[in-house]
Amino acid sequence: AGATTPKSGMTDANIVAVLDAANKADSTAGAVAAKKGTRADVKAFAKLMMGDHHALRVQGQELAKQLGVEPKPPERDPLAPYVASAMKALQSAPKGAQFDQTYIDNEVSVHQAVLDFANQARVTTQTPQLRELIEKAAPIIRKHLEQAQAIQKELAPAA
Repeated sequence: AGATTPKSGMTDANIVAVLDAANKADSTAGAVAAKKGTRADVKAFAKLMMGDHHALRVQGQELAKQLGVEPKPPERDPLAPYVASAMKALQSAPKGAQFDQTYIDNEVSVHQAVLDFANQARVTTQTPQLRELIEKAAPIIRKHLEQAQAIQKELAPAA
């Protein structure tokens, strides 16, 4: 499985690895935000991220096992820079309004990047089960993006 490398240079093993890392990172970021966040909507969103991304991660891992796909990160993970900068920003942001803003801004950019990747991966994979899993996950990721954008509007100082 995954012996042929598609045009994008991503194999199923790469796609599974990238999506798993993204889910793990978002769940971890949610855990940080649940502790350091101050606004109720930010904390609620963080808890939602922990639960939803843990569930998506479990589904991905179960499918990989079922398909006999060993997750293998690609040489150039398109999401790694987003994840790394988001985690660094969360660690350095002080608790309070600045943390809430940093977390939500990161959630918007990371979810947009993950959604773009998922859409690309959906057409890249030749494996129907993986395509189906991505198609089920995409509306969840889109909903997270929309929720983060809504909170971002609330946090934005009135001009």
